[in-house]
Amino acid sequence: MDSNNAILDSDFKYIDQNGNLLETRTEFTIANLLTFLGHSYTYKHKIMLKNGKTCNVDFNTKHGMIEIIENDGDVLKFKMLKKEMPKLKIIGIGNKNYKINEINFMDQLENDSSRGSIFIDEPSLSFDYAHILPLVKKCSILHGHTSSVFIELTGKMKNNLLIDFTDAKQIIKNAISKLDHKFFINKKYLKNVDELHYQIMFSGPKGVFDLHVPRDTAYMLDGEATVENLSSEIVKILSPMLPKNIESIGVYIYEGYNKGAHIISHITRN
Repeated sequence: MDSNNAILDSDFKYIDQNGNLLETRTEFTIANLLTFLGHSYTYKHKIMLKNGKTCNVDFNTKHGMIEIIENDGDVLKFKMLKKEMPKLKIIGIGNKNYKINEINFMDQLENDSSRGSIFIDEPSLSFDYAHILPLVKKCSILHGHTSSVFIELTGKMKNNLLIDFTDAKQIIKNAISKLDHKFFINKKYLKNVDELHYQIMFSGPKGVFDLHVPRDTAYMLDGEATVENLSSEIVKILSPMLPKNIESIGVYIYEGYNKGAHIISHITRN
């Protein structure tokens, strides 16, 4: 593969289900969350200011507006809107460097006392793995990560309880143990299989790789071994292990510090 054809991190595009080209991964996450909850939205909604000028707000829904806070300019715009239009229902969602006083937007979107949610975030929910991303130049060699996992569960409560934390934590540990200390690779690079080994072969920016790995140490994926795909894989593993009252799962996987992937998925049962 010619290195000029490699897909770099900066080349990734975020396109929502409405065909909008989003600017950041955070915007993409919010768009997916709104779609998951069944709420339509307008992207880059124009607001008329008192001086006759207009400005864009990232998301407009029937419940209110959402502004993604990524830089100082976004902070100034958000504060200006709150000052000039105090009755405007808008929240700012920012990273750790831009914390905004937020209302609980999800409470506005969903108000059903029979449903509940829990989250579990602790160091024991982590796993180690190796992978190769042949299409991303800097990741096209064999390397590894320790990833921590943050899980959200939502569904129908009984006696104000969704699921006991101890039970939930054990189920999640059992699920991610299936991924621990594995080598992840896209199955399209599988060249040959024998009783004990997989032969992995591909040509990437760093040259030709021809690997023979023990089958019990490898984990074949339907797509590239990205953290986004691993979050989907956890949903697939975890879903059938959960009680029937659990209706959806949110999975966050951190790849190192302050970066990772997030997915929310309904659980479909036969």
